[in-house]
Amino acid sequence: MSFEVFEKLENKVQQAIDTIALLQMEIDELKEQNSALSQELQANKSGTESLVRENEQLKQEQETWQERLRTLLGKMEEV
Repeated sequence: MSFEVFEKLENKVQQAIDTIALLQMEIDELKEQNSALSQELQANKSGTESLVRENEQLKQEQETWQERLRTLLGKMEEV
């Protein structure tokens, strides 16, 4: 009878070891995914910052051209 108990215990221990191994593999996969997503996020942040700077520059250029146009229109009205 004690042999059966040890056999059951051994099976449960083996199942626990297998479960732990699977969970460790899953953790490794999730760490890799997390790392890839972090890199993608950083790249997206960098791209977003670049687009924001470009947008601000274009807004300034637009304001400059609008001011020039107003100046020209004002000169035309004087004539």
